[in-house]
Amino acid sequence: MRPKANGVIFQDANGVLHTAKLAAHNAQNEVLLSAGAIASPQLLLLSGVGPAAHLADHRVDPVILDHPMVGQGMGDNPMNAVVIPSPKPVEVSLVQVAGIPHFGSYIEGLSGLSLSISLTHSFFDGVINLLNEIKLPTKTLSNFFKLLDLRFNITTQAGGMIQKVYGPISRGHLELRNTNPDDNPSVTFNYYQEPEDLNNCVEGLSTIIKVINSQNYSKYKFPGVTGRGLLDLILALPINLRPRHINSLFDLKQYCKDTVMTIYHYHGGCQVGKVVDNDYKVLGVDALRVVDASTFLKTPGTNPQATIMMLGRYVGQKILRERADFLETKEEL
Repeated sequence: MRPKANGVIFQDANGVLHTAKLAAHNAQNEVLLSAGAIASPQLLLLSGVGPAAHLADHRVDPVILDHPMVGQGMGDNPMNAVVIPSPKPVEVSLVQVAGIPHFGSYIEGLSGLSLSISLTHSFFDGVINLLNEIKLPTKTLSNFFKLLDLRFNITTQAGGMIQKVYGPISRGHLELRNTNPDDNPSVTFNYYQEPEDLNNCVEGLSTIIKVINSQNYSKYKFPGVTGRGLLDLILALPINLRPRHINSLFDLKQYCKDTVMTIYHYHGGCQVGKVVDNDYKVLGVDALRVVDASTFLKTPGTNPQATIMMLGRYVGQKILRERADFLETKEEL
């Protein structure tokens, strides 16, 4: 007999557990799982639906269904940012798409950032280390810094440019840490694991560098500043703040890997439904659907919320049509 979802157990704000069961007399009742790209696969695993070996490792009992795809295919849109200090105030603007080039990245921009940089001994230690790396004499400069008690702030306006890989093909996975639903699972996204994604990042950063170096951008940056130079500023950070492994920014591939950022376009992990029918029912389990970004093969290049809301409406309308068809068939019988 196929397993069937018959309800949920949930905890309220006071920590009290409750059980909500489906009405047995209505064959059309079902459970809709919509907890997001992290929690939905986690809840399936905790409920005994997932790779049997992984569930056995965490003593999840009973194993309802050995489903190898639960937790697999985790994805996210990686991005890398460049901050450009401006010699004059710039208009405040939230992140928005500035260009969609022929390769698989979006170029986005924002402006009106207020940067407050505290210059302390740790900052100048970073400068000394940078000078040592490029083999310039630093003894006199180092002694000068030691004589000073430097603690002051510099505040400036700045803009920013971002390259964000659209539809990355690098995929990761999600696994349980334990059986406590309040504990976050372990998630690996494998950013830039695939060469195509990494090449798109390099193309995106190269495009940003060209824009910063262009004549049209000159009034929004300090004299002498170049795109490559702004990336080089990372090397002047204190050792404990500097991204690991960066020795030469001529290696943009390494730079992509070590400065990767995200704005949480998480998706995947629950690609377990009927793709052909688009009904989002979990294969092998009756009365259970997953309806959220965990079902996406990829996300849009920008904010995915509208896509998720459209998915909710689509599935809701589909459920209503299915129920109407069921009632019509029942009446005919």
